[in-house]
Amino acid sequence: MITRSMADPVRYSTMTTEQIREAFLIDALCIPGELHQIYIDLDRAVVGMAVPLRNPISLTPDETLRAKSFVERRELGVLNIGAGGMIHVGPENYPLDNLDCLYVGRGTKEIAFESTDPDSPAVFYLLSYPAHCSYPTTLVRKAEASPVELGSAETCNRRTVCKYIHLEGTQSCQLVMGVTHLHPGSAWNTMPAHTHVRRSEIYMYFNLAEEGRIFHLMGPPEETRHIVMKNRDIVVSPGWSIHAGVGTQAYSFCWGMGGENQDYGDMDPVPLESVR
Repeated sequence: MITRSMADPVRYSTMTTEQIREAFLIDALCIPGELHQIYIDLDRAVVGMAVPLRNPISLTPDETLRAKSFVERRELGVLNIGAGGMIHVGPENYPLDNLDCLYVGRGTKEIAFESTDPDSPAVFYLLSYPAHCSYPTTLVRKAEASPVELGSAETCNRRTVCKYIHLEGTQSCQLVMGVTHLHPGSAWNTMPAHTHVRRSEIYMYFNLAEEGRIFHLMGPPEETRHIVMKNRDIVVSPGWSIHAGVGTQAYSFCWGMGGENQDYGDMDPVPLESVR
């Protein structure tokens, strides 16, 4: 597990393109047959991807966590963005199809990931935050996510927001997690933009063609930069940064938050005319 330290808004203003990418972009986690994770000092988040092939992959605690099991003092959200698979949580088995999500509560000792068909593997995206108590492990099917239609074709941002782990749904300590799907012909997400200093947010872009790209906008509203991202890349957004973007085609992204509260609507809108 690699540790990533976030830059503050003072250092951000002097950073080069490469320095911004090194600080906020996480890529190359999706490797067949392997599990890779990043520990982020911002809200002590852990992000990762597991792509099991013929053998299951166990989620063991890295020395970074100083724990006996991965979720000894954590909670975990897992979204399957690949083909069918199975997650073993202690003695229980949870089958996940594409876009199904599993919440794993604090205290579970053993977690392992498996693909139904090694030739068409599952791709498990992992997002974890510290937890102060334990909530039940819960499987949320794609059809059970709470969909909300936003935007319009005229503004190129027609999208469906699906909430999986949230206050009115699957309970957690601080993790909020869901997926946004852009409709064909739309390319913009989260615009007009916003910030929320009470929690950080992490985006993982997917369902993007190999040659496609996302231009992700970040930074204080009055001093934005962009990061060019490809399929299954991840970007970290501190509370002081906006998080929005535009793609060369329609796409999807998993959004996850951790911090002081779980109120999905708690945000500070940024008028478009004030963005620089």
